[in-house]
Amino acid sequence: MSGCDDLYPAPMLPIWVPGAAAGIVSLHLIQKFLFPYFWADLRYLLKVLAYGLRLETYRLRGRIVTVLDKFVKLAEKQPHKPFLIYEGKVHTYRDVDRRSNRVAQVFLRYEALKKGDTVALLMGNEPDFIHLWFGLAKLGCVVAFLNFNIRSRSLLHCISSCEPKILVVGADLLGTLEEILPNLQKDVSVWIMTKDSPFPSVHTLLDKVEASSEDSVPVNRRSANSLKSSVLYIFTSGTTGLPKAAVISHTQILKGAAGLWAFGASAEDIIYITLPLYHSAASLLGIGGCIELGATCVLKKKFSASQFWSDCKKYNVTVIQYIGELCRYLCSQPVKEGEKNHKVRLAVGNGVRNDVWREFLDRFGAVKICEFYGATEGNICFMNHVGKIGSVGRTNFFYKLFFPFDLIKYDFQKDEPVRNKHGWCEKVKKGEAGLLVSKVNAKNPFFGYAGSKRHTEKKLLCEVFKKGDLYFNTGDLMVQDHENFLYFWDRIGDTFRWKGENVATTEVSDVIVMLDFIQEANVYGVSVPGHEGKAGMASLILKQNTSLDLEQMYKQVVTYLPSYACPLFLRVQEKMEMTGTFKQQKFRLVDEGFNPSTIADPLYFLDNSKKAYVLLTKEVHEVILSGKIKF
Repeated sequence: MSGCDDLYPAPMLPIWVPGAAAGIVSLHLIQKFLFPYFWADLRYLLKVLAYGLRLETYRLRGRIVTVLDKFVKLAEKQPHKPFLIYEGKVHTYRDVDRRSNRVAQVFLRYEALKKGDTVALLMGNEPDFIHLWFGLAKLGCVVAFLNFNIRSRSLLHCISSCEPKILVVGADLLGTLEEILPNLQKDVSVWIMTKDSPFPSVHTLLDKVEASSEDSVPVNRRSANSLKSSVLYIFTSGTTGLPKAAVISHTQILKGAAGLWAFGASAEDIIYITLPLYHSAASLLGIGGCIELGATCVLKKKFSASQFWSDCKKYNVTVIQYIGELCRYLCSQPVKEGEKNHKVRLAVGNGVRNDVWREFLDRFGAVKICEFYGATEGNICFMNHVGKIGSVGRTNFFYKLFFPFDLIKYDFQKDEPVRNKHGWCEKVKKGEAGLLVSKVNAKNPFFGYAGSKRHTEKKLLCEVFKKGDLYFNTGDLMVQDHENFLYFWDRIGDTFRWKGENVATTEVSDVIVMLDFIQEANVYGVSVPGHEGKAGMASLILKQNTSLDLEQMYKQVVTYLPSYACPLFLRVQEKMEMTGTFKQQKFRLVDEGFNPSTIADPLYFLDNSKKAYVLLTKEVHEVILSGKIKF
């Protein structure tokens, strides 16, 4: 046998093969340890570029395709597929298309609407909201989504700021209409979604829609001359003042509609929308996202924590949307058997806290949390495509080439960006909080607000790094870590200064909610006579069947917070006041301050001499105002 071996030696590998194999393994290990997110970043970036190229191709060919155009095509292609499911009733793509045609025909007949006219909608979540939106868009109208939670003066302000020719009000909001009707501009024609009108000079719409034709209106009425044309007004939530009408273009709708697709959703998914349709998360990302995918959405009149998972099981929901505190509300529900027995695989939204994120995954199973960042009116967006807990997204060299942004130093005392001796803004280091600003250019425009130009100008920063440059001021403080993950730190308006230091409200509230008797904490700054800046105050909601442990509260804040960040005042409330988009409302609380004579809720004061929180009585309040207590 040895002779045979000598005659026929075993084949030898070329000398370069082991070296090449070692090199490949080494490169793989280097990539894994030094660039662990390389492939995930590449896949995401290629998706973004592919979508951008598609839009650019439409533009170069002179073929402008809007989200509404895509919906009409889908109604022809898949007429019998469910588009909306509402309270158990299925509305197919054809159903929605035809009813929106009826809406368009009514306003063609009864109102002399011109292309570009504004129509304001004051409606809750219901299919007719979408029928009206699409029907008016088919006439080339700009549709303004009004927040149905706001009343009287604020609502009148919103209506006047977008200058509508028509106001359409839902049947369940006639009480709100009655409040504003005497002060509404006389040139605004008012329609209500009923068959009978309790008000003189207010038109009924439901009867006319049901009697009108389903014929399509001429396509040229809806055709867009430019993707930059205004198509919607969506109002900012206005947590610290009156809402502003953000101008939304076709480009912004197309970008918003691509969000679910970018996170991996498909035409087979069923999306559950419980957020209000007047908000961009529900309308652009949710409804627009369904159209981009050709998928189905389950629309809920109003978010219900107790019915959420039963609805998901009933309708085989695979994608859910969240915003603000919605996930925490779900985690606060009593534990039930079989909570992981559902088909939900993606949760897309923003504003979930780290502790809630972890609890949500532990309790409800392998749901991928797709956190993102994006202001309604903004020109920058981040997406956490790798699922890093706490992060709102990632960036890298290539992303910044296409979407240039920076984090700059901010002076909280002057309430403006820091500028050096040459007048330029300064970038923060990685790991430091800075104001997020994004460059305004032809590819990333800022469309501003309807009404006063002053609001638009206030959101722009000129000459940031060089002469002639222009940046959008997001008003958000962010942190970029050494792995290029981005984290939301706070809003400028929510950050206050005390004892010469900047206090981030989210940082303080995150420490307080670690206590097992605290359900929720809303932290803000209040003015104290004789003192510069604002002292910290926390509005607290206690968990059921618990009481406020002041000793534990004191230990918690002094242990985990710097002395200047410890809340000086506590307020215990029965219910936390929220905006319509599930964000904590601070404006009224700031205005009320810490006066026990005007506040019925229990109040407490951090008495450093006693190293404890004590009851804030009228007598203690007077001593504080007199300046006898030193902080």
